[in-house]
Amino acid sequence: MPSFAPTCVTKTATNATDELLCEAAGLRWLAEAEPSGGMHVAGVIDSSPTKLVEERIATGPPSRAAARRIGASLARTHAAGADWFGCPPPACPDATGIGRAATPYVRRERAASSWGAFFAEHRIMYYVRLLRDDGLFGAYETHLLEQVAARVARGDFDAPQPALVAASHVPCARLHGDLWAGNVLYLAGRDAPTGGALIDPMAYGGHAETDLAMLQLFGYPYLEDVLAGYDGASPLADGWRERVGVHQLAPLLLHCVLFGEGYLGETLAVARRYR
Repeated sequence: MPSFAPTCVTKTATNATDELLCEAAGLRWLAEAEPSGGMHVAGVIDSSPTKLVEERIATGPPSRAAARRIGASLARTHAAGADWFGCPPPACPDATGIGRAATPYVRRERAASSWGAFFAEHRIMYYVRLLRDDGLFGAYETHLLEQVAARVARGDFDAPQPALVAASHVPCARLHGDLWAGNVLYLAGRDAPTGGALIDPMAYGGHAETDLAMLQLFGYPYLEDVLAGYDGASPLADGWRERVGVHQLAPLLLHCVLFGEGYLGETLAVARRYR
């Protein structure tokens, strides 16, 4: 549960787990890209299994100019790279993920050689199995997502990383991992260099298009300017807009796990487009 002070935000946990330590590790990992023009990230002041104290971000109104700076800065964060698909931040104490329904990490020895193989098994099918076991998915829903996962695993939707990630010669992009509108804050000050700041990550190594797809899922102020700023700094691979729904399946399935059938219709509608 977060609490607020003039200069910091404190999150506390009743039971000691690795969740707050992993979040702190993710914040620090993403912040490594700041000196090279990456997004500003809420600074970690203190962390423990029961408490995370971080910088309180001074927010300002959205603008088209700031949105374009956010896009360009996010591209540079992604280009900082990660060692394999599904890898955790290096300082994360739990390489298997946090909690039953959280984004699962992948150990190096189980790392997939392609984005499609990773995403099919460790995102789509991971959540499908949870939903089937919980009874929200029956035979139809399970079979539909299995069809999509098979296409993803075959590489039907694999694509090059954006240009800056590719030019960095890293195995994959460094992702925020939960990049919805509430976690990308517009900064106070019209001339803030990065335009915005990142909070509350579930950071891991993946495809940069996954973060961008998450940002598009629930909307964001001046979204098209963010995307234009990103593409201008780090051109996206041809056909990226047609792949958005595939990347959105992971957060949609996670929302089904967390919140139930309210997200079921949208999830199945997206899945039918790619079976």
